[in-house]
Amino acid sequence: MYTLNGNHSNYGVAEQTLSDGDSVVFHYTDNYTKERGGGTTENGQTTADLHSAAELRGVAEESGSRADVYRATGDYLETLGTPQVGAVGGEWMVIGLARSGRKVPGDYYDNVLQYAAENMDANERLHPAKSTDNARVILALTAIGKDVTDVDGHNLLLGLNDLNYLQKQGINGPIWALIALDAGNYPDPDGGDVTREALIRVILDAQLEDGGWALSGENADPDMTGMALQALAPYYDRSQAVQNAVDGAVALLSAMQDGNGGYSGVDGASCESIAQVIVALTALGIDPATDTRFVKNGISILDALMQYAVSDGGFRHDLTGERDGMATEQGYCALTAYDRFMRAKTALYMMTDVIDLGGDTVPEPVDSRPADTGSAEMDAEGGFPWEMVLTVLGIGAGVTAAAVWRKRIRQANSGT
Repeated sequence: MYTLNGNHSNYGVAEQTLSDGDSVVFHYTDNYTKERGGGTTENGQTTADLHSAAELRGVAEESGSRADVYRATGDYLETLGTPQVGAVGGEWMVIGLARSGRKVPGDYYDNVLQYAAENMDANERLHPAKSTDNARVILALTAIGKDVTDVDGHNLLLGLNDLNYLQKQGINGPIWALIALDAGNYPDPDGGDVTREALIRVILDAQLEDGGWALSGENADPDMTGMALQALAPYYDRSQAVQNAVDGAVALLSAMQDGNGGYSGVDGASCESIAQVIVALTALGIDPATDTRFVKNGISILDALMQYAVSDGGFRHDLTGERDGMATEQGYCALTAYDRFMRAKTALYMMTDVIDLGGDTVPEPVDSRPADTGSAEMDAEGGFPWEMVLTVLGIGAGVTAAAVWRKRIRQANSGT
C-alpha cells in the first residue's frame, strides 16, 4: 500500500501523476481495517474499506465455493449422530438436514418422545416460559413428516394457544409461533386467543420506528428483523399493512449491511446475523446473491456468509473463532434456504411440501399498526422481563447486563 501526501489513494501507483513536492510513502499492513485516512469512493466508502472488502472476498474464495461449503457442512452435520432436543445439536440440525434432502436419524423422534414425556405440562407446553420449545419441535417434526398433534398423545399446537404465554419471550415467541403454524399449514390452536391474525398484529405492533425489530430498545437488530420477516413473508400479498412493514424492513436491512456484506448486531458481526437475513430474503423471493440492495463493495450477503465457513465443514460465530455449533446449524439452514430458492422449492420453513393440514386463513387485511403502540416485546408491566431472562438462562445476579444481552441474542438466533 502507499499514501500520497499522507492520504490513501483510490488509484494504483501507475495511475498517479505526481507534482513537485508530492510525498509518496509505501508501507505494508496485515490488517486493512486499521488503515486510516485517504480517499473515498463515490458511495462514501473509504479506500481502507475497499481494501478490507477485497481481502474478505479472498477469504470467502479460499473457504471454497458455496456448493463445496454446503456439501461439506452437510457431511459434517451427518457425522454428529442423532440430534437431541435442544437449541444446539437438536431441531435446527434436523431442519437443515431434512430440508436439504439428507436423512435424519430415526432415533431423533425417540428423543422427542422421551423429552415430551419428561417435560410436557397439562397445557401441552414443553417449557413453562419458552414457547419456542414447542415451536422449534413443531418445525423439526414437520420437516420429517411427523404428526405434531399426536406426539405420544400430546398436541404440540395446543401449547401455542395463549398470547400472554407466547409473549413471555418478548416478540420472539409470537414470531416463531406464526412460523410454526404456517410450516404445515396447521389450524390455529384450539382453546385460546391465538390466531394468525392476532400473531400478525402483535408482530406489526412491535415494529420499531426505524422499520425493524429488536428484543428490546429502540434500535433494530438484524437478527430479530430477519426473523420477523420470515414470519410475515407468507402474508406479503394479503395485507397492505404487512407489505408496508416488510418493505420498510427490507430497506432498513439494506442500509444496515456492513461494507463487507455482513451484519453486526448487538453481539457484533456474526454468522448468525447473516444467516437470519438470508433466510428472510429467500422467503420473500429476493435473491441474496444478486439483488443489488444486498451487495456492498461487490460482496453479496452470501459471499459474506462464506467468510465464516470452516474448510472441512461448518461455520464460525465470528471471523476469528473456531467452528461453532449454533453458527454451523444456522449457516447450513441459510444455505439450504438459498438452495431451495434457486430450485424454486418452497421456502425453508414453508413445509407444505411435506405436510399440509389446510390451516386457517387471515379473515381480513390486517390494519396498519397504531401510531402509539409501545413495544410488544415488553412484559405486562411495560418493562423487559429481565428476571425471567436471568432465571431461564441460569445466570447469577452478578453477571453484567451486556453479557446477558449477548446470550439473549444468541438464543434468539436459535429460536429459544
